Amino acid sequence: MSSSSTVPNASPGVTQPRFGRIDVALDVVRGSISRSVQWLFGQQHPEGYWVGELEADVMLEADYIFMHKLLGTGDPGKLERAVNEILRHQNADGGWSLYPGGPSNINYVVKAYHALKLMGWSTEHPVLTRAREWVLANGGVVECNTFTKIYLCAFGEYDWSAVPAVPPEIVLFPNWFYFNIYEISSWSRGILVPLAIIYAKKPLKRLPPEQGIGELFVGGRENSNLHPRWDKKHKISWRNFFLFWNRLAQWYERVHIRPLRRKALKKAEQWMLERFEGSDGLGAIYPAMLNAIVALRSLGYSFDDPQMIRAMDEFEKLGIDCPEGTADYAVPTFRMQPCFSPVWDTAQVLSSLGDAGVSSTDPRMVKAADWLLSKQVLHRGDWAEKVKNVAPGGWAFFFNNIHYPDVDDTGEVLLALKAVDHPQERRQHEAAQRGIDWVFGMQCRNGGWASFDRDNTKMIFQYIPFADHNAMLDPPTVDITGRILETLAAYGYTRRDPRVEKAIQFIRKEQQSDGSWFGRWGVNYLYGTFLVLRGLEAMSFGHLEPEVQQSVEWVRSVQNSDGGWGETCGTYDDPLQRGVGPSTPSQTAWALLALLAGGDNRSDSVAKGVRWLVERQQEDGSWAELVPGRNGESYYTGTGFPQVFYLGYHLYKQYFPLLALSTYQRSMEHEVAEI
Repeated sequence: MSSSSTVPNASPGVTQPRFGRIDVALDVVRGSISRSVQWLFGQQHPEGYWVGELEADVMLEADYIFMHKLLGTGDPGKLERAVNEILRHQNADGGWSLYPGGPSNINYVVKAYHALKLMGWSTEHPVLTRAREWVLANGGVVECNTFTKIYLCAFGEYDWSAVPAVPPEIVLFPNWFYFNIYEISSWSRGILVPLAIIYAKKPLKRLPPEQGIGELFVGGRENSNLHPRWDKKHKISWRNFFLFWNRLAQWYERVHIRPLRRKALKKAEQWMLERFEGSDGLGAIYPAMLNAIVALRSLGYSFDDPQMIRAMDEFEKLGIDCPEGTADYAVPTFRMQPCFSPVWDTAQVLSSLGDAGVSSTDPRMVKAADWLLSKQVLHRGDWAEKVKNVAPGGWAFFFNNIHYPDVDDTGEVLLALKAVDHPQERRQHEAAQRGIDWVFGMQCRNGGWASFDRDNTKMIFQYIPFADHNAMLDPPTVDITGRILETLAAYGYTRRDPRVEKAIQFIRKEQQSDGSWFGRWGVNYLYGTFLVLRGLEAMSFGHLEPEVQQSVEWVRSVQNSDGGWGETCGTYDDPLQRGVGPSTPSQTAWALLALLAGGDNRSDSVAKGVRWLVERQQEDGSWAELVPGRNGESYYTGTGFPQVFYLGYHLYKQYFPLLALSTYQRSMEHEVAEI
């Protein structure tokens, strides 16, 4: 006799067992999986890859306007449509935020305000009036970070003598020196080297008075202290130590005592140009690419120079032009993406499709695997400056970037390749082995893995005055480490390998007191927890271990009343809000994957979460993830730099629910088979 009977008036596919637990019929789950699989295959590019839009914030459109107005370039229509994109995201308080629904941020408000002024907007326009009131109420322009101030300096709206020094001489520091460019994160490196050229050359384009932003200084610019402020509370501190050296560097700038300046500029230029090769722009990321363009122009490159043409072309490719508007927002807009994510998206989709039961010999799967294999990086990039005697073999996030493969993408690609039987078996095997060897070579001293570099952990560098963008380092994280454990298990590695055991101990030490784990590259504790539990399960770490039980209980405790899970980017500012936020498809999927990896497939929490995903799937097999009342904005569940930069991956809401439903289906079918 069946242990359950259909409940009258229940949702389709929902059954109620006699002992009171909610279930979702497996046939309904299978149908949802099938629709999702078909939708994803419908998004595959003819070359075999997938790439979803990568959404960021208005800083990108504001900086786009800044660059073109500084250089006297740009399509007037696109610039006007970029204005519409900026207006689309203004908060009710007059400011702009790092992510939809987040609090206004001083850097973003000043940049957006300045961009609108550059486009001819009047100071008295209601949009600018509200923004100006917010800026003045929050300390004015002097509260902005170094990057914002340097951009303002280029238009004479801030003083070059007052911004923290970014001397190009830093590129001359040898690798054995305690501070050198290879001891900071790869993204900071790509941003700072061209920025150092800009700082040295100090480009200046005077604006007509009506385009200035002097009104954003509290008490007026002439009455403002434009220099970085000393730490008066702790007179002996790393901040004050670095501020002393900053003042010394500024003095050298003023008196023109720069004996190594020419050599430093040449080295910085050469460093930058070398990293143009084999990459879709410097670092293949927006801020580095923009800085590189301004740096080239500052060095005297003409607009018809091949390097300048290439740099501009790669930068413009990041744009999405919608002159007719979109289904979610009817106003014509132009927006910029921070980069492209094809390797990441393709690997995630391929893994999810394989988990959903798509044949490993399906031609579409083989084509995707073939594309991924073609993207393996066999060049010794920046990582090799610190990692000696390790052959290259990783994958990068982007279409092309031979200088910056990363551990996270490499782990996910290796997992994806397990879902495919490539006809060139030896080629696939050798590529996978190169990838595994490279990953082991990138393991940090404490057992964890970071993203682009090894042991990039000198915390005092966060106090350098020009490091106030809060993203100077690339330390090992539990989310990447969890993914690598899952990857290594798929290739036969176990806890008997001391490198694996060291990684597990790193994860155990990093667990939060409530049982969760911090997510560095995804929002936030739901992301970190799901990846850790997946990695531990793959390595046969027992479900009954205290760390797992506490973690699973935490996930259940933060489930929303509607059955889903959600968490906002604000948890990076206030950890007490971890696990709190409106339900989203991607985060609900992460929570389900965490519970299933922790041995829970029979609780009401799991059943409600599965039902939440099934009921919110659209007829075409996709999921939507829009913020109510925010003009078609998506929830951001991706992390660029905590507290600084967040991302909305448009495909997250598609492939993670598929992975969660497939994992649930397999778990339940396995349980039925055992009975």
